[in-house]
Amino acid sequence: MFVGHYAAALAARAAEPRVPLWTYVLGCQAIDIAWSGLILAGVERASVDPSLPGSTLVLSHMPYTHSLPAAVLWSVAVGAGLMALLKLPRRAGVFIGLTVFSHWVLDFLVHRPDLPLLWNGPMVGLGLWNHPLPEEVLEMGLLALAGAAWGWRRGQEGQGWKPALAFLAFLLCLQVVPMLSPLGEGRLSVGGSPLVAYLVACVAAWMAEPTVAKPGVGRA
Repeated sequence: MFVGHYAAALAARAAEPRVPLWTYVLGCQAIDIAWSGLILAGVERASVDPSLPGSTLVLSHMPYTHSLPAAVLWSVAVGAGLMALLKLPRRAGVFIGLTVFSHWVLDFLVHRPDLPLLWNGPMVGLGLWNHPLPEEVLEMGLLALAGAAWGWRRGQEGQGWKPALAFLAFLLCLQVVPMLSPLGEGRLSVGGSPLVAYLVACVAAWMAEPTVAKPGVGRA
């Protein structure tokens, strides 16, 4: 699961448009942004096994980001923090938090059993990574549905379609590039390369929608 996570950001933007798109994009990958930082710091551990189908990542130790309790805490912290920082209404903060938590739910579908239900286990994951074609279909399907909902919301707001198509094309590029150039060994590659992609995605989202929806759009 990579660009499939961004489906949650687009769906949330369609449902609660008072939040800037870049905020949702940051939120949907906040757990992995923290994971990348902790991988670089040597606190959490991951390696690469090229023989694995789908994702080649072996995620051996990540209790502070991908355990279920950690996901809940990250969701609350990021939702409340961005709500306060951007002076957003409470409902908007809830949607940001749900977007953050969606990361763990989607990971549960695709990860091999490496997600701790508590801080150090038991490990869970449905393992859709082991079936690359259905996994890709799931990601693309989620992105298409959420992208359609986001496009509809933009139409309701009187915004053009070209920035939306450009952002969706950018996400598709993010999905294709790792297939052509797989991750290498070492903390810098495993943690640093994804971190750059996550941050660039936030910039791309800000470029697609540099302003929030007009006041009064959406539900209170």
